[in-house]
Amino acid sequence: MATLKPQNDDQYSASDIQVLEGMEAVRKRPGMYIGSTDQRGLHHLIYEIVDNSVDEFMAGYSSTVSVTIQEDGSVLVTDDGRGIPVDDHQTTGLTALETVMTTLHAGGKFGGKAYAVSGGLHGVGASVVNALSEWVKVSVYREDKIFRQEYSRGITQTEMTSENNPDGKNSKTGTTIEFMPDTDIFSELVFDFAVLSNRFKEMAYLNKGLEISFKSDWHSSRWPNNEVTYYFDGGISSFVRGLNQKRGVVHEEPIYVEKDFEGTKVEVALQYNDSYSEFVYAFANCINTEDGGTHVTGFRSALTRVLNDFGRKSKLIKDNEPNLAGEDTREGITAVISVKLKDPQFEGQTKNKLGNPEARTQVETVLGEALQIFLEDNPKEAKAIIDKCMTSQRAREAARKARELIIRKNAMDGGGLPGKLADCSEKNPELCEIYLVEGDSAGGTAKMGRNRRFQAILPLWGKILNVEKARADKIVEHDAIRSMITAIGAGLDEDFDVEKLRYHRVIIMCDADVDGSHIRTLLLTFFFRHMPELIHHGHLYIAQPPLYKISVGRKDQYVYTDSERDEVIDQLNAKRNVHIQRYKGLGEMNADQLWHTTMNPESRTLLQVTVADAVIADETFTVLMGDEVAPRRSFIQTHALEVTNLDI
Repeated sequence: MATLKPQNDDQYSASDIQVLEGMEAVRKRPGMYIGSTDQRGLHHLIYEIVDNSVDEFMAGYSSTVSVTIQEDGSVLVTDDGRGIPVDDHQTTGLTALETVMTTLHAGGKFGGKAYAVSGGLHGVGASVVNALSEWVKVSVYREDKIFRQEYSRGITQTEMTSENNPDGKNSKTGTTIEFMPDTDIFSELVFDFAVLSNRFKEMAYLNKGLEISFKSDWHSSRWPNNEVTYYFDGGISSFVRGLNQKRGVVHEEPIYVEKDFEGTKVEVALQYNDSYSEFVYAFANCINTEDGGTHVTGFRSALTRVLNDFGRKSKLIKDNEPNLAGEDTREGITAVISVKLKDPQFEGQTKNKLGNPEARTQVETVLGEALQIFLEDNPKEAKAIIDKCMTSQRAREAARKARELIIRKNAMDGGGLPGKLADCSEKNPELCEIYLVEGDSAGGTAKMGRNRRFQAILPLWGKILNVEKARADKIVEHDAIRSMITAIGAGLDEDFDVEKLRYHRVIIMCDADVDGSHIRTLLLTFFFRHMPELIHHGHLYIAQPPLYKISVGRKDQYVYTDSERDEVIDQLNAKRNVHIQRYKGLGEMNADQLWHTTMNPESRTLLQVTVADAVIADETFTVLMGDEVAPRRSFIQTHALEVTNLDI
């Protein structure tokens, strides 16, 4: 029985309670407000300011937003909206501008008068950006004047000044915010041009008639491809066409509906393609709800119900055939769902999931009516869609039978785990890791070199299936993939349950050559398409075996990049008898070397697999691993000159 300390020891009193007020709380726990302090959080700062500018467009007061990342890493966002109010605020006693920039939960979105619809819900966007920035400069153009004020780390630095706008009467209105992210919060200022530009493209798609320009002087090496402008008349229908442009489509024109229903603007576009995956992107008030929500539930419900009803009515689904399941109706679909609500309820400040219960009914009703009309008016396209869903149903049924057969066979064999798996003794999944190793030879070395307590080894044999081109039944019939599914233990696709993982680190370990890269890409394709939650929860890793062993006498040093090799050689100052060995494969190392360089948690390097932008990742896998040759050829031609270490 544990012994309790005397109550007068280590006194815990009111003085131990720390109260963080205002901006101090943001700086102390930035992850609560922007999700993280890595690149994703850095990008989130930009999105918060841009979202406010887009809100002005949705309110009907602006048409352009300009975003510039300057050479030093500071960010400049300009819009032509009404401009942040500058009159005195009755509650704070400050100007409205200073209130918005320095006070949490202060904004024009709570009362519902200034903004009928907005993405910035919590009134924390601008103030959080201020709190997490080394400096912020704001210029407001309204009332034929220019109002300016400066801040630093959430604290006002200057009084608000005003001057006459030199453009005189009827001069432009709007807001310009310039800020430098604080390196005390963000250890490194690294912006991803592709991720940012794709986000701005999405926002332009979601707001017909809005022009968003993006320029990054920080990415000067990309010149002249460091500047883009987006403007789409077709809205999300154009969005869907863009997403499907590198795929074969089942029907030429996307199914599209836009309707104001019960105070909510519902907009849905969808188009079936010849792939075997589901691509559904959902937005609420232009915020990408990556974790879905009630609007996605309504979309799925309408799709399944209408397709089954139409299939039965038109006799495309026979009386003796079962109804289409939801996953059957969504195989090979590309869809964009956009709802604009007066009072959106998001889960958390990062707004990844919509919670409004009315959104489900609104989307289900609007899409249900539009889809039914489309199917009745376009019988040829309707038959093609139903046929595709029926084919998916048959493939999934075959996959289910294949899985059941595998389970029965394993039970008869006396065990459920694959025979080639060398499991670990630890039973707590949080402490366990599994290495997916290329080939039996390297697998044997890994088995000898591992720590048997917490490291499992699964050798992968033969050619890994390219799942981008395969249906569900073919995937579960593939020996190596079936072994991975069984060993990982969390299921597949819709049945995947992250809570059932047998290992919290799934590590891909392949040779550092062309074949190894190919196998690694095939495995990444499989996990991205069929176990995406494994990636989203941070459980997938890539091992980094060394590229070189540099030996001087009896001293060996392992390096992982060409630049590391050059640095070590320079440090040796041209000593004699320097021997450099280039590792082509894991099999060139003995068990001790493999443990020390690649498997020992204290000395190894692991790359965690993340997906910064699902749309970009989806497009990349489609281009590189899909059936269409032309997009892949174009990709190679475009990026050929960027290759710096070609292993041939």
